[in-house]
Amino acid sequence: MQIPVEEIVIKRRIRQDLGDISKLMESLKAYGLMNPILINSSRELIAGRRRLEAAKRLGWKNIEAHIVDSGSEVNELEMEIDENLHRRNLSAVELADGMSRLEKLKNPGLFRKILHAISRFFRRIFGRRK
Repeated sequence: MQIPVEEIVIKRRIRQDLGDISKLMESLKAYGLMNPILINSSRELIAGRRRLEAAKRLGWKNIEAHIVDSGSEVNELEMEIDENLHRRNLSAVELADGMSRLEKLKNPGLFRKILHAISRFFRRIFGRRK
């Protein structure tokens, strides 16, 4: 659900230092918000402080949010901790593999270009069959 940014209430948060959010802002500009923020029915932020701040700095008027009624401040604090505690960054090997695959997709070799051209040719002639 889209919620006006100015209606979201930010209470006391665990994370005090938002860090550099410039890369997050670039991601929001390029791909949009991939993971909605989390708020309660009173529109108090539960999770997604950095995403919200990046959206504000980009001048967004609305942001996608999931509304949960956790029933208590304890549950909301547990959700905030849980969201930040259980994430895991990519390992160096995983990141290198992903970057290698991305490079190949962005800059295919001659053989791959020829295969794509042949594939496009036959799709135009015969059409896509489902």
